[in-house]
Amino acid sequence: MNVIKIDKQAWRDGVDNLFSTYRVMAPFKQADGSYEFQMLERGQSPDFECANTRLSPKSVTFPQTELMMEFSTDENDSDCNLMKPILPDDSPLAVIGIRPCDARAMTLVKMNFDTDDYQDPYWLKRYESAVFVGLACDEPRSTCFCTTAGGGPYNEDGLDVLLSDAGDAFLAKVLTDKGKDFLAAGGWNDVVDDGGAFEAGKAVAEKKIVSAVSTDQLAAKDTLVLYGAPFWDEIAFACINCGTCTFVCPTCWCFDIQDETYGRQGVRMRNWDTCMSPLFTLHTSGHNPRGEKVQRVRQRFMHKLKYFVDKYQKGIMCTGCGRCVRQCPVNIDIRLVCEMMNNYVA
Repeated sequence: MNVIKIDKQAWRDGVDNLFSTYRVMAPFKQADGSYEFQMLERGQSPDFECANTRLSPKSVTFPQTELMMEFSTDENDSDCNLMKPILPDDSPLAVIGIRPCDARAMTLVKMNFDTDDYQDPYWLKRYESAVFVGLACDEPRSTCFCTTAGGGPYNEDGLDVLLSDAGDAFLAKVLTDKGKDFLAAGGWNDVVDDGGAFEAGKAVAEKKIVSAVSTDQLAAKDTLVLYGAPFWDEIAFACINCGTCTFVCPTCWCFDIQDETYGRQGVRMRNWDTCMSPLFTLHTSGHNPRGEKVQRVRQRFMHKLKYFVDKYQKGIMCTGCGRCVRQCPVNIDIRLVCEMMNNYVA
C-alpha cells in the first residue's frame, strides 16, 4: 500500500477540504480538560494532544441513545399505530484520530451486529458510511496492554488509513480504497517510499508497552470450572456496580430498548445498558438470575475473557485500551482478573 507524506500545514488546510465530502469526527479537548470524539465544524481541526479519549468512539456506530422508530396513536393520523423506522444518517463520515485499539474494537463488535442470522441496519449503516483514519500510538500509557490482547500501537485492523506523526509531517499509510478516497478529498497526494518508517515506529512503540495479560490457557479452561472458581467473591468485594467499566469500554455492546410517548406521539429508542446493573436481568416475574453483585461481576469478566473466546475463537473481547483500569473508582483491574482466570487450576 502507498504511503503519503502530509506536511502539517497541508494537513490543516486539507482538513477544511474534507467538509465538502464528509462529516468529520475527531478528538477534541473539552472544558474539563478531557478529550472526547465530537463532530467538527469547518475551521476546527482534530486535537491529537491526548493519549486517548475518555470514552471510546464506539458511539460512532452505536450511539448512547438512538431513535429507532416513531409511531402515533392518534386515530386521525393516517399512519396510526404503525411503527415507522428512523434510519440513521449514512452520509460519508470521516473518523479521524481513532487509536488502533479502538478501531480493532469495531471489528470485534461487528461480530455481534453483523451475523449470518441477523444484520443490524442501524449499526451497519453507520459503520459502512464511515472511513476510519487511525493515529498510531507512539506513547502508550502504563495501563495499555494492546500487544497481548491481539493488537498493538500500530495495528491496522479496522482502519482505512493509519497516520504516524513524523514531527513536521504525518505519514499516511493507505490501507483500503475508502482510505485512498479520503486522502484524495483532503488533497493529500505526495506519495513517498517510506513504509519502513512504520515498521521502525511500530518496533519502538511496542517496546514501550509495559503491561501485559496472559490469555494462552483461556480457551482450554472448562467453563463451569471457571464459573465456580473461588476468586469471584474477592474480585467483586469492592465493586459498586456503577457500570463505568462497561460505558467506557469500546467492545461492550449491551443495550435496552424502550418506548416513550408524549401525548399521542411516541418513539422507540435504543440505549446503552450494562450487565453491572441489577435491572439488566430482572424479569417481569420479579425473578433475577443475577440478583447478586458477585454474579454480575463474574458475568462481565466471563463474557469478555471466556464466553467470547469460546464462541468466536478470535481471542478475548478486549483490545487492551486500559480505560476500565484507569477509570474504575475502586481499582478493579481486568489484567489481574485475566491472570487469575488464565492460571486457575481447580
